[in-house]
Amino acid sequence: MSQYKKNSLSLTGAVSLGTGVMIGAGIFALLGQVAELSGQWFPIAFLVGAIISGFSAYSYVKMSNAYPSAGGIATYLKKIYGKGALTASGALLMAFSMVINESLVARTFGSYTLQLFDVSDNSVWVPVLGVILLITAFLINISGNNVIGKSSLVMAILKIGGISIFAIGGLWAAGFSFSEVVPSSSLSEYPVSSYLGALALSILAYKGFTTITNSGGEIVNPNKNVGRAIIISLAICTIIYLLVAFAVSSNLSIEEIIRAKDYSLAEASRPAFGKYGLWFTVGIAIVATISGVIASVFAVSRMTAMLTDMDLIPHRHFGMPGGIQKHMLVYTVVSAIALTVLFDLTRIASLGAILYLVMDIGIHWGILRNLRKEIKANAAIIVTAIILDLIVLGAFLWIKVSSDLLVVVVAAVLTVLVFTGEKWFLKKTDNI
Repeated sequence: MSQYKKNSLSLTGAVSLGTGVMIGAGIFALLGQVAELSGQWFPIAFLVGAIISGFSAYSYVKMSNAYPSAGGIATYLKKIYGKGALTASGALLMAFSMVINESLVARTFGSYTLQLFDVSDNSVWVPVLGVILLITAFLINISGNNVIGKSSLVMAILKIGGISIFAIGGLWAAGFSFSEVVPSSSLSEYPVSSYLGALALSILAYKGFTTITNSGGEIVNPNKNVGRAIIISLAICTIIYLLVAFAVSSNLSIEEIIRAKDYSLAEASRPAFGKYGLWFTVGIAIVATISGVIASVFAVSRMTAMLTDMDLIPHRHFGMPGGIQKHMLVYTVVSAIALTVLFDLTRIASLGAILYLVMDIGIHWGILRNLRKEIKANAAIIVTAIILDLIVLGAFLWIKVSSDLLVVVVAAVLTVLVFTGEKWFLKKTDNI
């Protein structure tokens, strides 16, 4: 962990990291919340979310082909905006959204694990188990890249295979037919803003592809393989999400999915497979959430270490031994633990979606204005990505202002504090 190791991650390992973050949070933590906002159309929301994420991924693929780096998005922002408050703020917002994702997955781990026991949904054991998972992820990460790559690959195979068995088995048990793909309810059942809000959360389910960029300096043949890993990860997760969404909708009513939104896959396994199916599904959820947290902690530590190397964020050792990367692992996990204890799944997901979309728009806009010709990017695709992000973000903010203003206030305050803090820090360091 003391230094970056080139060629220490294969293409397969990079895909494992990407799918590890996406599947860990996306399908287990967010399916119920997406269903709550879009009703019977929630499987379609995941498909449209994949399309929107595909437009966004274009910018990251282009940047990774031109500037592969262990700093990933931090490096991209520096190329786009130079060394300044915008670069540092955008990178920190991305890092915060990833830490938020870790707490989201950690609480999901607790919610699913408790389905094996006769414990209430609001039990204190949900955050306790989440904290235990985060500490475990920290211990695995300090073991080094080789351990991380091998563990991520093994867990990726287990969870993708397991989720596929759940989805196919659930569809078979429910007697699913392709005529059920089209929902019976009208789109007018929910307001347009609600469907767009569901897209915001579905996009959050795919945002894990960005973690691949943070290992650009360590992936074999990064100029090609970072982009390939992003595309492959998105394709795998789209297929998995759709299979699972249709399996859940075939076995549970929308009311039942919403009622069990924090552990909807486990609930869907009961009518299809009974108690053995429940154990199997919870087991897969445990594997998926563990690998998701490991992969996310890995990526955030790389990104924040790079920001420190760039002199874009302050750093204090506080008497800890080891290098900067190990210190960043500590800060990342401690922050995720605090969020896991203080917030519930719905608020954590909402905060993560807002911060990610804000940062994503900043990446696209900067490329369009400053780097489009240099990296040979298509302006029409980038403009489309910006418009789609703005529409979804605007609708989601509207929903949250009406239903949970605290989330919007926290997101706004955090964004302002990050920008003003970076302005002060960079001005101070420039005068030294």
